Amino acid sequence: MLEKLQQWRKPFNNGGKNLAIGPNLTACHSTYGRPDLLVYCCPPGFQTPVPFTDFKFPDPSPVRVRRPAHLLNESFIAKYNEALSIMKSLPYDDPRSFLRQANIHCQFCTGAYEILNRSGSELNIHRTWMFFPWHRMMIYFHERILGSLIGDDTFALPFWAWDIPDGMTIPDFYVDESSPFFHSQRDFSHFPPRVADLDYSSDDNDPRFDEKEQTETNLAFMYNRMVSGAKKTELFMGCTYKAGDKNCDSPGTIESAPHNTVHRWIGSGLNPGREDMGKFYSAAKDPVFYAHHSNIDRLWEVWRDINDRKLDIDDSDWLNSFFLFYDENLNLVKIKVKDVLDITKLGYSYEEVDRPWLNHRPPPSVPPEQARRIIKLKQNENPVFSSNFRRVLDGKLTVTVNRSVKREKVDEEETVVVYGIVVRGNEYVKFDVYVNLSDDTKMNPKFREFAGTFVHIPGGGRGGHDLKKMKLKLGISELLKDLKADEDESIWVTLVPRTTSCSNVSIEGIKIEYIK
Repeated sequence: MLEKLQQWRKPFNNGGKNLAIGPNLTACHSTYGRPDLLVYCCPPGFQTPVPFTDFKFPDPSPVRVRRPAHLLNESFIAKYNEALSIMKSLPYDDPRSFLRQANIHCQFCTGAYEILNRSGSELNIHRTWMFFPWHRMMIYFHERILGSLIGDDTFALPFWAWDIPDGMTIPDFYVDESSPFFHSQRDFSHFPPRVADLDYSSDDNDPRFDEKEQTETNLAFMYNRMVSGAKKTELFMGCTYKAGDKNCDSPGTIESAPHNTVHRWIGSGLNPGREDMGKFYSAAKDPVFYAHHSNIDRLWEVWRDINDRKLDIDDSDWLNSFFLFYDENLNLVKIKVKDVLDITKLGYSYEEVDRPWLNHRPPPSVPPEQARRIIKLKQNENPVFSSNFRRVLDGKLTVTVNRSVKREKVDEEETVVVYGIVVRGNEYVKFDVYVNLSDDTKMNPKFREFAGTFVHIPGGGRGGHDLKKMKLKLGISELLKDLKADEDESIWVTLVPRTTSCSNVSIEGIKIEYIK
């Protein structure tokens, strides 16, 4: 065990070639949960190194089957109730306690830890390709701890299936005020029968649509997030994040929304940052967090499946990046990304549910030939900006973007890139992106012109106000084909503010790039 402790503290950046990410658990700091709120979520006694063990796969049986939360029977809910009640009763010095579990998210999602052997650095797994594997690790250990507390090695976390119509409301047992699943720091106006808005802005607290139209909009939105906008690894997984990398700040489709948007939709509008779910430092204090992330984890598997696992990452630095978690036996375990890529080996599975969004490829809002005439007329009346500019997004902005650079290969994905995005202030920011939008009354993910969305939850880091430049990259090859614009020399790109806080956002420009 001592040997393991010494190995952990050795440099792992071998000759500058190995840039795998790993935390220094003895270097934990206060961070900004909101740009105006300093929080401390470091574990007690972190300054003293703790021996660890390397991860070992569990026994192949029994398999824990994660089921959709809206289909759980009373027997399972009672079992989960007992496990969560015990977890909440454990003292804070026990790493298995609910608050210690919640604070793990605070530590790794606000930059509390330094990257091993990089003094002064901030390790933050959001807005990077670490988002999916790190959260898988977190809920894997959380699930096993819950099961062990009630002596049930078949216990599996439920998933909140907000991507299918029957599961789009908050599961009923989470709003039972007499249960440990209830959490007071939520938006009560979003309780059932309200259908979740997967494209939520938080400026639109009143329902934008009736139940039927919200459901249809959600399904079209999921098609964009899982299919048309996620045809390349980077677009779904997020940007490359390695030791020493300071430029990665571009999330994948699902992380940006509906991950971020559902976090905000659940959180309380009475709190400055819609805490608890609305901010990463506090999100895991709400029991629904774990059902939300179980579904995120499931969707990672679904995306891999619909792409025949041909888009899986094989980068050695990603595969060898590691994190440390306490298991159900109070052992600190070092687990690598490559350990969590096969859920069968991890001993769990997901009950199959329909994927109705696969059949919701949206149509153009206006016939493409008619749209072309309208756009040309508008362009003659009101010349739009060129693609190189710098301005504040204080209103709808339309830009002509040149497509003179053509794809080298058929399988390259064309992307529209909004770059040099700087967010000032403490507020949540969301803006949507449309291509060849000709009818302003039809700005909705249900229509083909919708290319994607930028969603930013501020906070994290030790500096408070982070003016780091961000980038939004959206896949548009299928979109352009459906709009019959794939042979055009230029396209219209329209940025539509969805929050008033967009007046604090500046943008350097928009361009076209191709991903091989």
